[in-house]
Amino acid sequence: MDNATEGAPAAPPEDIMDPRRWKRDGWIARVIKNEDDDGWAVEMTRVGDSEPALVGPWTMGRDKKNPKPLDHAAFHTLVKTATEVLIRHEAAARSRLHRSVSCGDDRGRYRVDLDIARDEDDPHAMLAAFDESSGEHLRSTRVSAGFKLTAASALRFAQTGHTGEDR
Repeated sequence: MDNATEGAPAAPPEDIMDPRRWKRDGWIARVIKNEDDDGWAVEMTRVGDSEPALVGPWTMGRDKKNPKPLDHAAFHTLVKTATEVLIRHEAAARSRLHRSVSCGDDRGRYRVDLDIARDEDDPHAMLAAFDESSGEHLRSTRVSAGFKLTAASALRFAQTGHTGEDR
């Protein structure tokens, strides 16, 4: 039998399960020589990505020269950790591009959202105001990517539609 032990199902042809390289479930784990010292590192790269999502130290084998071989349990743990790293990075990127301010006065409570567009050629953001009690969209407009969203600017925009920016 090729690529399988007796009685076990064969791995799909695109899967690789070598001691220093695993490719499975959309991820590639590679054990590499650590350039900073005499040890080893492991890098986890999502299939299709150009950069690893995670690079970390890897355990030495019993001979204290070669790396410990990758196995199913280690690969599963590495996939979980790399996935969590990507989730945190994506959440951080979203938080850098999205701001929200709640404001109000005797006329009502509002939520104003600022969403910065990922556009290097035309940097801008979208400003949108909502009635907090009903969730109704009141207005939205395009503003500069450097627009300063404060409680005062949010309230002015929610009530009047003016952003304070010169057009």
